[in-house]
Amino acid sequence: MVALDDIRQAQQRLRGVATRTPLVAFAEDGRRLWFKPESFQPIASFKLRGAYNKIASLSEEERQRGVITYSSGNHAQGVAYSARAIGAKAVVVMPRGAPPIKIEATKALGAEIVPVGPTSGERQAKAEELAREHGYVIIPPFNDEKIIAGQGTIGLEILEDLPDVELVLVPVGGGGLISGVATAVKLLRPQAQVIGVEPELAADAQASLRAGKIVAWPGEQVGRTIADGLRTQRVGEINFEHIRSYVDDILTVREDEIREAVRRLALSARLVAEPSGAVTSAAFFFHRDELPRVEKTVAIISGGSVEPRLLASVLEGGWLEATVNGD
Repeated sequence: MVALDDIRQAQQRLRGVATRTPLVAFAEDGRRLWFKPESFQPIASFKLRGAYNKIASLSEEERQRGVITYSSGNHAQGVAYSARAIGAKAVVVMPRGAPPIKIEATKALGAEIVPVGPTSGERQAKAEELAREHGYVIIPPFNDEKIIAGQGTIGLEILEDLPDVELVLVPVGGGGLISGVATAVKLLRPQAQVIGVEPELAADAQASLRAGKIVAWPGEQVGRTIADGLRTQRVGEINFEHIRSYVDDILTVREDEIREAVRRLALSARLVAEPSGAVTSAAFFFHRDELPRVEKTVAIISGGSVEPRLLASVLEGGWLEATVNGD
């Protein structure tokens, strides 16, 4: 299990590398909310934190061998950015259907791209094969204590800026982000609640938490969600241990709610969020009856790498009030 000291060490490593993102105040219907926009990071995603902490922890011999990862986009950019900063070769296995904006951004950071099929299992298998063949060090996207510790620095920053926070909403994919944030928050402020949010179409983490064991979902199922960063088929074993220990609950949101949250963030909060980063806002906007009645809530916006055409479509699209009122 990751300890508080591990997260504090990661915070020291990340100084001057990752942006210390602010809390952005927002109010709706008299309810107070603060956004934590990790979209402000140099790669527009929180993934820089974990990737850099992991790569910076490698020995010089390991760095010389080069690193490899498997990702649909944001972790890919985190590894590419971090490897370039440290001077290591980076190889990234990505699905052919990943958003072009993320593929091009990863290439621009100097990484070698290896395209494969759509499922997370295919990506991981190919990365492991190439690691055996070339000696690369694998930088997992979430199932790793150094990755978790890096993501946990977000929790430290939230408590530094809002010490009496009562509720933190965190997107859930493979579980690295919520593992780190929940560890930091619960160890420093046990009375605060940490609730994960994921799409209904990729609700494997919720199913796992409620079953008390890891439940995997088919790739063709999770691949249907617009939230491409949350299409993971199962949470990691290390992550699940932290989730069971520190996470209070996991909620799900619908696809139309995610789209409307992206739209509302852009138009009302002036924040650009990719669908994966907007799930927490969707929970706050449309699932208030499922959330604790508290005064101070922080919603983490995990990333902002959204395809321009998708963003334009969301901003121009209509929204049926009847859909919202049906919740």
